[in-house]
Amino acid sequence: MEKAILQVQKVTKQYRAGKVVFTDISETFYPGDAVLLKGPNGSGKTTFLKLLSVNTFPTGGSVFYGDLDIHRYPYRYLKNVGLVHDEEALPQHLSAVELLTWILHSRGLRDEESVKEMTGIFEHLELDDARYDEIGTYSTGMKKKTQIAAALICKPAVLILDEPLRGLDRSSTGRTLDLFRSAVSRGALILMASHARADEDDLFKRVMTFPL
Repeated sequence: MEKAILQVQKVTKQYRAGKVVFTDISETFYPGDAVLLKGPNGSGKTTFLKLLSVNTFPTGGSVFYGDLDIHRYPYRYLKNVGLVHDEEALPQHLSAVELLTWILHSRGLRDEESVKEMTGIFEHLELDDARYDEIGTYSTGMKKKTQIAAALICKPAVLILDEPLRGLDRSSTGRTLDLFRSAVSRGALILMASHARADEDDLFKRVMTFPL
């Protein structure tokens, strides 16, 4: 039987007395899983993804990456994770090229193939020569493409994606989904919150509907 990559064990999240976001969630995710999180705004999707990206901590329960408790050893876990947040969170005075170079360097993955790999992602996403300009000058769509490229460049084992297609046109949406399919085919786990479009359907192998 295939070994789980991520296990959520009886996780509860409560922000204040009387406001419980979700209770006793237990889920097991495997390499190559692609899971769509669906539900209305405020239903807990983003909180669940923040918990899995260690941007918040559970009130109860645990999450394991293999045998590693992700909230006890966040840095060891996050080396294996690619993130796209719903809100913009990019360094405004770096270029997209500089950002991806820094990510590769910080994870000890920069080598002679790095420039070729970055160029391939940028060209696939149609992020033109502006990728050499400061991110602060980018349009909303370009910033989203930069987030996606940054999430994918290290070929992470886990991709946590909160509305990664928001702000993209149809062509860019299709190209991004192709990259996600490639990640799944190499064994990455994708957890993605999105107001799903018809052309996303063949990517996902199961759906989590919030509130749970």
